[in-house]
Amino acid sequence: MTATTRELKPILLFDSGIGGLTVLREARVLMPERGFIYVADDAGFPYGGWEEQALKERIIGLFGKLLADHDPEVCIIACNTAFTLVGADLRAAFPQMTFVGTVPAIKPAAERTRSGLVSVLATPGTVKRAYTRDLIQSFAQQCHVRLVGSENLARMAEAYIRGDAVSDEAVLGEIGQCFVEKDGRKTDIVVLACTHYPFMANLFRRLAPWPVDWLDPAEAIARRARTLVPWVADAVHPDNFDFAVFTSGQQDFATRRLMQGFGLRA
Repeated sequence: MTATTRELKPILLFDSGIGGLTVLREARVLMPERGFIYVADDAGFPYGGWEEQALKERIIGLFGKLLADHDPEVCIIACNTAFTLVGADLRAAFPQMTFVGTVPAIKPAAERTRSGLVSVLATPGTVKRAYTRDLIQSFAQQCHVRLVGSENLARMAEAYIRGDAVSDEAVLGEIGQCFVEKDGRKTDIVVLACTHYPFMANLFRRLAPWPVDWLDPAEAIARRARTLVPWVADAVHPDNFDFAVFTSGQQDFATRRLMQGFGLRA
């Protein structure tokens, strides 16, 4: 029997908030025949300040229900903080499911840098994770890598994308440490190691003391997911399928409008 649209399993995309919309945007381009379920754990946002074991238990508990309710083809974890902490645990807890993770793009940054000075702009949780240090040890030993853990930038990005005003001074206070001058060289790549941050990339470019490459991993995550999702040649995207799930069960008008702008029913 020829596969119909409704027989195709959806793609589940998970983030602590709305930052994963940057990944959704790219994934839709590469997987136009699939429906998407966007899950925002806004009741737990932000993840940066959580105690590690408590956050592990929360995310694994959430996925037990999400997988039972939605039976997705694959799950994209569009959150560096979550995946670097609990990715291995999710794969162990749900071996039947394919998880596509998000990790700081340290390897491509090390390959592209000319100055050898790379900064990783992340949440405090991602900065302190052993996973992040291991990436540097494995792929960037020849570079000087500065880890910058921002306490406030994910919240600011959530406000910014909803249309709230964010001051230049406040943003510069969060990103300023990314810019290093050493022996006549300057930082030339900043890894955006939180999916919220690309929403503010134009603001970062305007405020930067000199031009750098702001490395956004969204396209690479989407490409990886596409390789794991079977292509169905005669399938078309299901009408009125894509929707968003918020763990708080509450979305204000600005959030609902944003979801609609991304083609999601909230």
